[in-house]
Amino acid sequence: MKCRFCKTLLKHIFIDLNNAPASNSFLTKEELNEPEIFYPLKVYTCTNCFLVQIDEYKKSDAIFNKDYVYFSSYSKDWLKHCREYVDKMIERFGFDSKSSVMEIASNDGYLLQYFKEKNIPILGIEPTANTAEVAINKDIETIVDFFGVRLAKELSSKNKKADLLLGNNVLAHVPDIVDFVGGMKIILKDEGIITMEFPHLLQLINNNQFDTIYHEHFSYLSFYTVKKIFESAGLKLFDVEELSTHGGSLRIYATHTQNELQNILPTVQMLLNKEMQAGIDTIKYYSGFTQKAFNAKVQLLDFLIAQKKQNKKVAAYGAAAKGNTLLNYCGIKNDLINFVVDANPNKQNKYLPASHIPVVDESEIKKMKPDYILILPWNLKSEITTQLNYIKEWGGRFVIPIPEIEIL
Repeated sequence: MKCRFCKTLLKHIFIDLNNAPASNSFLTKEELNEPEIFYPLKVYTCTNCFLVQIDEYKKSDAIFNKDYVYFSSYSKDWLKHCREYVDKMIERFGFDSKSSVMEIASNDGYLLQYFKEKNIPILGIEPTANTAEVAINKDIETIVDFFGVRLAKELSSKNKKADLLLGNNVLAHVPDIVDFVGGMKIILKDEGIITMEFPHLLQLINNNQFDTIYHEHFSYLSFYTVKKIFESAGLKLFDVEELSTHGGSLRIYATHTQNELQNILPTVQMLLNKEMQAGIDTIKYYSGFTQKAFNAKVQLLDFLIAQKKQNKKVAAYGAAAKGNTLLNYCGIKNDLINFVVDANPNKQNKYLPASHIPVVDESEIKKMKPDYILILPWNLKSEITTQLNYIKEWGGRFVIPIPEIEIL
């Protein structure tokens, strides 16, 4: 296998999480007795450009199908983050009714709806038909297609170009990152702005966030490597922000290399320095991650087995993709966790892949009164612990599994 960016032969294994189904391949009751397809979940580090990447065992068109179950609108904290982003972009760059805002991987219109409220022209690009349908029903124009050079040329030929081109948590999801960034170059107006948000590799490594690795994430990105990829496409990064979302993310700002209206701000070199000091450009920095993940696995299994021996009830909250990685890497099944609660009705009355834990609505917590609730989307622990604070009425407690087990 060769690096997706620089084509260097990949030899260094960053982590091997063994075999697992695709994280969002939820099962119906009828499918529980049928065979499941497992794919290797092995991640490599390129020793040349330091792009951390998974081999594409699971094809992207099989993952992002018509029954894709991830909808962005079910987290209040995330919606608040998006509304604040829209206000910030309008204030900083002056987007108005004459501007064109495009979002790649626009999902159910969770973000574009706030631009629409401001009467700013919008266009969503979303490969999954069922999530796009929700956006279209909100009167948000959406193209159901994968983004890349091909689609960018089609839109550009119709004079559809972006003053603001944005993508949240999509850059890591694309199998051909070079084609994806090349498409952004084509569809961006001469003085247009790109913003992309993605989980920061530095945070993944430093905080043992191995559960954010799954087949839908083809790349795990540092600012150092992303800068190289964008520059190779004729785009310059002129600003960057460190965000708290998804356990620690980056928001990058890019534009055409020749756009002199946007000067490169000191934040760019500051973050590069931070990554270099950590050792982001040395293969040693990427070693030892397997052991950290294994330690977290042992801690969680020890806890769950101890509760089982004491006849305690353990439930989980949040049927998130990261939760499925954690459960399947640890080998946890429905004999250790009774059920998982999720607010998304598209996941309810289904079962998690491999572990076969049933997904239910929140009323099950009040009915069953579990002794512990394992928070799988730990990045939303503040929102979830506030929402479920009532479990303390019967002595219930929360469990956070990452970076190491914590009982609240």
